[in-house]
Amino acid sequence: MNNEVIYRLSGVVKVYQDRRVLDIESLDIYRGEILVLVGPSGAGKSTLLRLLNFVELPTAGCISFLDYEWREGRAVPLPLRRRVTTVFQQPVLLDRSVEANVHYGLRLRGQLDGKKHVQDVLSRVGLGELATRRARTLSGGELQRVSLARAMVLQPDVLLLDEPTANLDPYNVGLIEEIVQAINREHGTTIVLVTHNIFQARRLAHRVGLLLDGHLIETDERERFFEQPRDARTAAFVRGEMVY
Repeated sequence: MNNEVIYRLSGVVKVYQDRRVLDIESLDIYRGEILVLVGPSGAGKSTLLRLLNFVELPTAGCISFLDYEWREGRAVPLPLRRRVTTVFQQPVLLDRSVEANVHYGLRLRGQLDGKKHVQDVLSRVGLGELATRRARTLSGGELQRVSLARAMVLQPDVLLLDEPTANLDPYNVGLIEEIVQAINREHGTTIVLVTHNIFQARRLAHRVGLLLDGHLIETDERERFFEQPRDARTAAFVRGEMVY
């Protein structure tokens, strides 16, 4: 992690049908860091990821990505959009082979000769021997690793992960966490990960942020967040108490 700000959020608000679901006064995300966002369901974590991936516009405020300002009424150029990739909690895959699914994003970008790269990535996520299997025949953990491989093969600057290990067994949780750490360590990929699991946050994060009712309560380096929280709500959340 370095001190280069890759995202800067200022006064970002998101409203759905008169309900304010996100209200973030300020947030900087640094190149090469793993930022883990924790908080209960409905806190605004997934909404924030959609804004970071330019899927939705902020209702108010500004998101700066690599010095490009993303706000209502202004589109993000495709080359910038392609530098950010999301892996969702529920993988949505084509009813084709594992290899075809991982190659799909490259084909959309006109890279038809990426088979060797696809094979290398599948090996990295432990699916090299399943390349010709139909995606629909895989287990939940294998499906999530295919989804992760499909993101990895694009070599994004930013990888957004929305509960990537929810409902998975400990073996697959461990595998995916190792892959996430390797992507960050070896390629310097900026990772923003959403999770309910504070133990996972403690294992993976460089920094941790707590979202409650759409507000960013506190963001700090991992050890300070867990050992010396500044806000009483953060302290209660870390202790496992109900704060919502």
